[in-house]
Amino acid sequence: MSKKYIKNSDTPIQKMRFIVQTVFTLLCFWIGIEFWQFITYLETNGAAGSVYRPSGVEGFLPISALMSIVYFFYTGDIHQVHPAGFFILLAIIGVSFVFGKAFCSWLCPVGFLSELVGDFGERMWKKIFKKRVKLPKVLDYLLRSLKYILLLFFVYAVLSMSEIALYYFLSGSYNIMADVKMWYFFANISRFALIVVFVLFILSILIRSFWCRYLCPYGALLGLIGFLSPAKIKRNPVSCIDCGLCAKACPSFIKVDKILTVHSDECTSCMSCVDACPVADTLEVRNIFTKKKVNKKLIAIGVVLIFIAITGFGILTGNWKNNVPKETYLELRKNMESIGHPTSTADIQELNKASEEEKTNEDKKTR
Repeated sequence: MSKKYIKNSDTPIQKMRFIVQTVFTLLCFWIGIEFWQFITYLETNGAAGSVYRPSGVEGFLPISALMSIVYFFYTGDIHQVHPAGFFILLAIIGVSFVFGKAFCSWLCPVGFLSELVGDFGERMWKKIFKKRVKLPKVLDYLLRSLKYILLLFFVYAVLSMSEIALYYFLSGSYNIMADVKMWYFFANISRFALIVVFVLFILSILIRSFWCRYLCPYGALLGLIGFLSPAKIKRNPVSCIDCGLCAKACPSFIKVDKILTVHSDECTSCMSCVDACPVADTLEVRNIFTKKKVNKKLIAIGVVLIFIAITGFGILTGNWKNNVPKETYLELRKNMESIGHPTSTADIQELNKASEEEKTNEDKKTR
């Protein structure tokens, strides 16, 4: 005998999520246009373009932001070369502490594009194979470990630097021009880099969210932080009718229909599974401490408000625009090709050695 159930009448949240993703992606696109104007200003030595540099571009410099956070823990100071990046990363981490890996499915422009490509790929594969394509479990786990290896490498590299070494790096020419160099990397993309981007695009059609699932260290960090989030998707086995629609809807291939609480580094709080559930009060987000249901709209509003609140705090406290004069940018732009990336093991050791020597000299002076 089949179970009798009350139909789920909750309004789906996917349309709202799509709107939030689109607005945030358009905002990033606008930042790109403003940054292009700034690049034009540098290229023409101030004759054209705009002297205004959009601070939001620092959101695309996560390693520099991570260094700034570590430097802040050492010194209590917010380094002023990329202060906006510091607050943007804090905002992303803040969202993850409260709502799990929600940044990836609500605000990240790369995640949004990856979703669109993945949706196209799934529609194509369903026509051919009548089902979604998923890698074998062992291969999937092996590939997922890659993003954690990348994260471990970056974290180790940053934590191996001393306070003074971090200061020298953050204040150095490379870090100042990191966003400009990033622009030229994509504007004058090499054939090899273009092939890599194309391969990733094709792989994302064949295997949903290939970059996000297997290679993104940012996602790895947020996935780990997400374990600490009190907001978890929970399933009521009493009212569950075992239809499996939640698992079919999950873009991360989580077997939501087989577990009571979703504890996964791949869950992005997109609410696709919750929207797909046909039974009222069966699949919902709950606070694991208070046991209370968390409204889906509250998650949407909360993600946006947390991000705005933390970045807004940076703006209101005067820690948003950097302190680099336009003259410095113009001078460094002339010699940009000679500015290398001082992040090899030897470079870090050299920075640490130089910082220790300076500290020793300072100690001798104070004596």
